[in-house]
Amino acid sequence: MKLEMIGDIHLGMALNRKKADFDFNVKKRYPVISVSNIEEEGYFNNKGFEYFPSTELLSKKYFTEEGEVLMRLTHPNTAVYISKKQEDLLVPSYFVKIKITDKNYLPEYVAWYLNSEETKRELQKVQSGTRVTSTSKKVLETLVIKELSIEKQKRIVDLVELHQKEKTLYEKLIKEKEKQLAAATAEIMAD
Repeated sequence: MKLEMIGDIHLGMALNRKKADFDFNVKKRYPVISVSNIEEEGYFNNKGFEYFPSTELLSKKYFTEEGEVLMRLTHPNTAVYISKKQEDLLVPSYFVKIKITDKNYLPEYVAWYLNSEETKRELQKVQSGTRVTSTSKKVLETLVIKELSIEKQKRIVDLVELHQKEKTLYEKLIKEKEKQLAAATAEIMAD
């Protein structure tokens, strides 16, 4: 089924229109999502969020809500599920927010599907731009999301979550091994 049929898609806010140039013009500072907060595999990293100095109070429609999917409009078009921890973050215009309204689709499954190689290849065919390729909202609306039973979607989501946990543990292990190697070689050199 087409993405526009299973969810509402909204562009993020053009930040330069509301950015305060001077501190005395700042009405409020909002935490904002940037490309550096999201890993290409489709999950949030531990980097802190930047703060956007706004000249006015902004509409809630530009902020993340738990259960939504956020997708980057430029390459590599990474999609990420918004959990409770990522609520109330300002969404800039190089992302779209997708609120899944069809109960036959899990938002986590949709995020995974949007990150699949098949979907990425499909998006590459229709992207515009020469230096920085971009995907339009219209293109996203026409993307077909394969319908599976909720049970199968849950199995996929569970596998993806397990894979991400394992990957994080492997990365921590590698960092620890590098520290051990550095300490061992330093000790040998000191002898």
